[in-house]
Amino acid sequence: MDYLFDEWEKLKSRLKLKDFFIFLDYDGTLAPIAETPQQAFMPEQTRRLLESLLRNPHFKMAIVSGRELKDIKKRVGLENIIYVGNHGAQIQGPKIKFSAPVYQKSRATLERIKNDLTAKLTSVKGVILEDKGLSLSLHYRLVDKKDITRVKTILHESIILYLVKNKIKLKYGKMVFEICLPFDWDKGKAVLWLLARQKFASGEKMFVPIYIGDDVTDEDAFKALQNKGLTIFVGRPKPSYAQYYLNSPGQVNKFLGRIISLKEA
Repeated sequence: MDYLFDEWEKLKSRLKLKDFFIFLDYDGTLAPIAETPQQAFMPEQTRRLLESLLRNPHFKMAIVSGRELKDIKKRVGLENIIYVGNHGAQIQGPKIKFSAPVYQKSRATLERIKNDLTAKLTSVKGVILEDKGLSLSLHYRLVDKKDITRVKTILHESIILYLVKNKIKLKYGKMVFEICLPFDWDKGKAVLWLLARQKFASGEKMFVPIYIGDDVTDEDAFKALQNKGLTIFVGRPKPSYAQYYLNSPGQVNKFLGRIISLKEA
């Protein structure tokens, strides 16, 4: 994984004549990581860059998040953009509306897990249990280090039977566990579905995918887009399916500004 700006001179000649479908994670990519999910806000400079992308016919754009759809729509607050929530299980945008089917039994399973975790974790300070409709997020960023093992043990006890019976899936993020319904669907599959849909709608016009994300769940998209476009991890370099890395959301803004300038030139 190479530092993107070290390779910029080589990249820009390759990118200059392309049109792009840009996929952006939210937390840690557009918005700096915050102590709680409620405190993660997108800077005004980032909003202006997204508005510039939306005005330019050389770009299509989707926000791809683990957050619930209505939450990510509210936080970004832009129209004529595709929103992907719950790691791909919810998609909404111009002429697009998709939601993975949820059966009453599946939702009841999540409800039982939520009630069990709520009861068992009441004495642990800093735990945040977020109900996102199609999934649950257990955040432990604010938990004292000495209590983290206890949180993991309680989680394991609460979900192990459901995992064994394939009634749920467990995903890992930055200081968060994602308890999801067992859809054969993830950020990578959602991105490929959107690209196929765009290709069908546009005929011969090709949009090169650019995916930027910072979390473990973004690896599904990095892997799906291997040899198909540009994949960028945000954070310290580590083993990843991404081709390049940027250090921070601020550098994501810098990159977006550069590709906007390329097309305007």
